[in-house]
Amino acid sequence: MPQAPHSSRSANYLDDAPHSRFHTRLTLQCSGGPFLDGYALSIIGVAMAGMTADLRLSEVSAGLVGAAALIGILVGGLVFGPVTDRVGREVMYTIDLVVLVVASVLCAFVTDGWQLIVLRFVLGLSVGADYPIATTLLAEWLPRDSRAKMLGVTITFWYLGAMMAYFVGYAMVQLWGPDQWRWILASAAVPGLVTVLARIGTPESPRWLISKGRVEDARRVVRRVFGADVPLTWITEGSDDADAGIGLRQLFRGGYGGRTLFCGFFYLAQVTPLFAIYTFGPAILAAFGLTSGNASNLVSAVISLVFVIGCLPALRWVENRGRRPVIVWSFAAMLVPFALLGIFPSGPIWFVIACLCAYALFSGGPTVLEWTYPNELFPTSVRASAVGLATAISRLGAAAGTYLLPVGLDRLGIGRTMLIGAALTLLGWLACLLWAPETKGRALSETSAPRTG
Repeated sequence: MPQAPHSSRSANYLDDAPHSRFHTRLTLQCSGGPFLDGYALSIIGVAMAGMTADLRLSEVSAGLVGAAALIGILVGGLVFGPVTDRVGREVMYTIDLVVLVVASVLCAFVTDGWQLIVLRFVLGLSVGADYPIATTLLAEWLPRDSRAKMLGVTITFWYLGAMMAYFVGYAMVQLWGPDQWRWILASAAVPGLVTVLARIGTPESPRWLISKGRVEDARRVVRRVFGADVPLTWITEGSDDADAGIGLRQLFRGGYGGRTLFCGFFYLAQVTPLFAIYTFGPAILAAFGLTSGNASNLVSAVISLVFVIGCLPALRWVENRGRRPVIVWSFAAMLVPFALLGIFPSGPIWFVIACLCAYALFSGGPTVLEWTYPNELFPTSVRASAVGLATAISRLGAAAGTYLLPVGLDRLGIGRTMLIGAALTLLGWLACLLWAPETKGRALSETSAPRTG
């Protein structure tokens, strides 16, 4: 029989339910989207050499191919966040990834650069849609004591996807050569299909159902997941069902504007240099005098692994020590390796590798909070919209950084380019120092209240 809610907390079973196999399974299902994002955005770097020669891409076209998926994610977050708040999480949960699988397969048959740009945009559109869909669904099911940890787990799958892309790309180039870039890109369809099949049958968010007045449907869903013995009063008491309206405009009303700016800006400061490093990792390594060619894909895979390792202690700290200290101190630590690389761009190889690995390790804090904060700081009626807007803002910076980084390397040099990354990280630290709230151990109805934090 389910345990009673903590007497000192809101009597909402969703917040106080013991962590179960259902929560773990749902976390893994929702992690498929970030995994595919990391895979798809990283595999393009592996395929870039072969496609540039085969399709005779200009520098502008090559830059657009690299940035198309990021632009798609931006649009997908903006458009499908509000759609998800209107029609529900379950409806969109598998449709978006079906689109990703189809776009990945079609990449094997392109004959011109513009076709590849369009397909990469569509692929990004589906990934951008999945972020607000999957993370809000997961956040609305998770108990408070493991919410940040499990949302953080989903983002670590981004790095696992990137690492897998580099390993798979390296193996395919070694076996068949870079001219098989079409099949390298199409390989994203395999994990995409696995994720689609795994998600079939996932239940709707009871919080969303309650926000739409469908209380009986919410009760049926909760009883189906947790068992018939769950007292129905535990489901709705203290639930996050306040109607703040629907749409992006609501994110700047009723005291939510500051939260929207905070979530979007710290996310932007986190991923702008990160995506530039991932997309042009081989070029950055070559600028520092390190390995190039197919071997650089293995180095990039190792860097991805270090990013995963950096997330592991942060997953524990956000629940034990709190969200605010983790994100503030992580941004401060991330600033150091960027500054050192900018000041000493001609340092020895061990120094460069140590700085890149240190940045990867320190970035674990903001990484695991990228989806925790927007999901916790906004009510059910606009939660997906908030995640979508934060994602869009971050990808605006990521797309700009990805497109401009080659220019920076060519005109400014590696040292000044790294200092620009340090300056953006400094601004991210200041934003967190001034605005990051503490939401540890609190129900969603409390953290999303208009004047919380």
